[in-house]
Amino acid sequence: MALKIRLARGGSKKRPYYQIVVADARSPRDGRFLEKVGSWNPMLAKDNPLRVELKADLIKEWIAKGAQPTDRVLRFLAEAGLAERAARSNPEKALPGKRALERVAEKKQKAEDAAAAAAAEASAAE
Repeated sequence: MALKIRLARGGSKKRPYYQIVVADARSPRDGRFLEKVGSWNPMLAKDNPLRVELKADLIKEWIAKGAQPTDRVLRFLAEAGLAERAARSNPEKALPGKRALERVAEKKQKAEDAAAAAAAEASAAE
């Protein structure tokens, strides 16, 4: 059984509240779970200590049993010092796309043509 430590949504419409639960990966998001190990209230301010509540001993126990935290939960665990989160590195994400590169090349070509035309006019005027 593949276990996940993930968020289960609660609360009402437009007012989310999440339980951090340990559940089988195949069960629905808000469905059956094995144990509640914390909560997250995104409506509270980020510096509020009640925004994220974690039961550290239970989380460590479940991770030792093989439960894998989801990305968002792993972020919470890393902030609490319960798990290591590898830094993401995608250097190609910041590179411009093909169309942007074409536009830059076209703009550069126009600038070179304009400079050449200005130089030709200046030499013809002399």
